[in-house]
Amino acid sequence: MSLKNFYNNKIILITGAASGIGKRFAERVTEVADVTLILWDRNPEELKQIKVQLDGSATIHVSGIDVTDAQRVEFEADKLIKQKLLPDIVINCAGIVIGKFFHEHTVSDIQKTMHINTFGSMLIARVFLKDMLERNSGIVVNLGSASGYIGNPRMSVYAASKWAVHGWSESLNIELERLESSVKVITVIPSYINTGMFEGVKAPLLVPILETDDIVDKMISGIYKGKRTIKAPFMVHFVPLLKALLPATVFDWLAGRLLGVYSSMDHFKGRKPKVS
Repeated sequence: MSLKNFYNNKIILITGAASGIGKRFAERVTEVADVTLILWDRNPEELKQIKVQLDGSATIHVSGIDVTDAQRVEFEADKLIKQKLLPDIVINCAGIVIGKFFHEHTVSDIQKTMHINTFGSMLIARVFLKDMLERNSGIVVNLGSASGYIGNPRMSVYAASKWAVHGWSESLNIELERLESSVKVITVIPSYINTGMFEGVKAPLLVPILETDDIVDKMISGIYKGKRTIKAPFMVHFVPLLKALLPATVFDWLAGRLLGVYSSMDHFKGRKPKVS
C-alpha cells in the first residue's frame, strides 16, 4: 500500500493543533492524501485561521479544548463517535515546557506540565480506545522526548512528564498485544525542535536542533510504516544504549562536558507570549 493510499480517507485527530508539530502535521498530511482532520487546541481563534487556510484541502472540524478538562474531552469524544467520526489516528501533540530549576517551580507549574504533557494524552487515548478496540483498528501517536531518556537541568518536570509518556505508551502497547488487538501505539522521541517552544536552547554536540518539517515528515512516514518508535536525530537512538553500558559518572561526563547536553537549557527563553 502506498503512503497516499494509507492516509486516504483517514480521520485524524490532532491535539495542540494550533502551533508547532500539531499544526505542521495537519498541513503536511493534507498535501499527502484526502483526509478528515479534527483539530483540538486551547486557542480556538488560531484553529479557525488554520481551518480557513486548509479549506478545500481537507474536511476540517475544530474545537477549542483544554486536553486536561476530562469532562469536556469525554463530551467532545462522545459527539464525534455519535457522528461516526471515530479517529483512525490520534496525534497527541499538546505540550508545554517551563524551563526552570526544580526548586523554582511553583505547584501550578508542576501540575500544568504533568497534566498537559502526560495526563492530557492519557485522557485523549482513553476516550477513544474502547471504540478502537471494538473496531479492531486505530493508531495512537504520543509525543515523547529525548528528555525521557536523559535528565537535564531546567527540564526536571518536563523530563518526568515525558518519561511517564514513554512508560505508559510501552505498557499500553504490550496490553494491546496481549489482547491480540490491531490497535497500535507509536511514541515519537525527538530532541529539541525549532517550533519556538524551546527558543534560546543551545544544540548539544552531535544533536542538531530539528526543523519542524524534519520530525513531521518522519512521523508521516513512520506511522505509515507502523514503527513502534520514531526517533530523531540519529544520536537519540544511542542514548539508552550508552546509559546502559557506561558508568553514571562517565555518562555524565560525556553528556555534560563533551556533548554539552546539561548546559543546553542555560539560556532558555521559550515561546514568546502572544500580544493581544
